[in-house]
Amino acid sequence: MHIEFRHLRTIKAIHEAGGLARAAERLNITQSALSHQMKGLEDQAGVELFVRRSKPLRLSAAGLRLLKLAEQVLPQIEALQLEFTALRDGAAGRMHIAIECHACFEWLFPVLEQFRQSWPDVDVDIRPGLAFDALPALLKEEVDLVVSSDPEDLPGVDFVELFDYAPVFVAAKAHPLAQKAYVEAKDFRGETLITYPVERTRLDVFSQLLIPAKVEPASVRQAELTAVILLLVASNRGVSVLPDWVVREVKYSSDYVTRPLTKDGITRRLYAAVRSEDREKPYVQKLIALARVEAEKLQAA
Repeated sequence: MHIEFRHLRTIKAIHEAGGLARAAERLNITQSALSHQMKGLEDQAGVELFVRRSKPLRLSAAGLRLLKLAEQVLPQIEALQLEFTALRDGAAGRMHIAIECHACFEWLFPVLEQFRQSWPDVDVDIRPGLAFDALPALLKEEVDLVVSSDPEDLPGVDFVELFDYAPVFVAAKAHPLAQKAYVEAKDFRGETLITYPVERTRLDVFSQLLIPAKVEPASVRQAELTAVILLLVASNRGVSVLPDWVVREVKYSSDYVTRPLTKDGITRRLYAAVRSEDREKPYVQKLIALARVEAEKLQAA
């Protein structure tokens, strides 16, 4: 037996209209075409779907079973059509984000809260576990946006500029290096460097300063939270390097100071990597716009 969606719509229309003529008018087809359609379905089923010569036209037991199916299936189909329409029009979708910048969690959460209010039908998620295979995951459509400071030339991927930031040296006020106007790679020799628990190549202090200078700190201590890093630094348990906006945003103590890295300072740029085909989607553009506005707030703090 081959049941089509039109059969379900027809059986429902006949039941609600109470006759073929009114059902045909509702479905915008001729009564003859409607009768032919129902006769063909009855032939397939091998049973009558209507009680003949009843007014109004009534469904048989078999017809009622088919009506029950129609009432279950048709609302789901209509809901799916609405979802597809929303996806096509850019009002709904998925925004799964991977972050290569560990400190960016604290910057991104306010952005996502604003985004959620404007785009409630977009499924938002953060995938920190994919952070270091993020770009391959983007190409495989496992995530939809990657926050990164390391753009690559990848076909089908656009790196959209978000904002610039400066990694800065952070030390306790009483630390000897706090007296310097700026800090160089050699100054980290003999120091305990407190970092986020990520690969060295993903940390600005290593990728931009220590690795090129072939300098190794005395030890590396890791902490998951920015607040913990700053508390350890303020207690003179070590030194750290953090984005300038992070230190401004979470000023927990006056017991630490910041200094530029090198005489001229170091500037880094943060990007949103998205698939080229998705870049013009309205909710993608909105998220990027909100991210830039939030960054301006942080830099002005």
